Amino acid sequence: MDKTRLEIKVGVFVAVCLVLLAVMMVQFNKGASLLNDTYIIKLHTANVGGLKKEADVLLAGYKVGSVKDLQLATNGRSVTIYLKINKKYPIWHDARFVIEQAGFLGDQYVSVLPTKNESPAFTNNADVDCQEPFDLQEVARGAAGFIKRMDDTAQKLDASVTDLRAQVLNAETLSSFGVALTNMRAFTVQAMGAVDQINTILSTNGTQVSLAVSNLVHFSSQLNQLGDSAQGILATNNVNITEATRNIDDMTATWKQISTDVQSGKGLAGTVLQNQELATNVQNIAANLALTTSNLNRVGLWGILWSHKSPSTNASPGKVRK
Repeated sequence: MDKTRLEIKVGVFVAVCLVLLAVMMVQFNKGASLLNDTYIIKLHTANVGGLKKEADVLLAGYKVGSVKDLQLATNGRSVTIYLKINKKYPIWHDARFVIEQAGFLGDQYVSVLPTKNESPAFTNNADVDCQEPFDLQEVARGAAGFIKRMDDTAQKLDASVTDLRAQVLNAETLSSFGVALTNMRAFTVQAMGAVDQINTILSTNGTQVSLAVSNLVHFSSQLNQLGDSAQGILATNNVNITEATRNIDDMTATWKQISTDVQSGKGLAGTVLQNQELATNVQNIAANLALTTSNLNRVGLWGILWSHKSPSTNASPGKVRK
């Protein structure tokens, strides 16, 4: 009886040892052990792709933990990933978390990409955002849409080329284009001939052209000197010019006043204009004066005096005054 009991105890002990050995092997295979502490980092992302529990967490390509759990948010718009990280591997806050895939069709894992390691290290239950995994199917759908748009564009371009050939590159247009090229060639030849003639004129009349340019430069310098002289005159005679302008203004005002006085009947001229009889006498005097002046110019002073002698002087020969 004691032998049987002993065998049972030995069997139980061996089974427990095998179980512990298996657990330890699994833990060592996952990069952790029962003697090492861990801390939790909570990742938040909109899509986890095909990430599963117990997936690896790689820091710079080295395994430092695993995915402990995944939980969908109550609104269904995000997922929280719980990472179990070995405490002997600190991760700083400036690190980036990305869900990547091993190979083309391999398992997905969480990749931790360190940067400068300047920020503090993550503590237990720290929250951080995670970049969504590369979605090959979404890219394929986008590529299909892009290819369809490219096909539509190619069809429109083909239709445009057809219209261009029908409306622009027809026989009439090409003929007109050929005529235009011919005219352009003729114009180019004429322009080259004109340039050659100008070069010939310049080469044969270089002295005259140089002299004309020199004269033009000299004339320009004289104009500049004249402008400087005019500015100097204006500067030195500014007071006189101002006084002359003021005198002109005063004279204009005086003439305006005289005109006003004449129209209102003031002064000699106003009196003459307002008194009709006096105006008539002045006109008669002016007419007589004009007649006298005309006679004076025509016959002279002695002619006028001779015409005012007695009638006997003007009588015909042979007649005697009584």
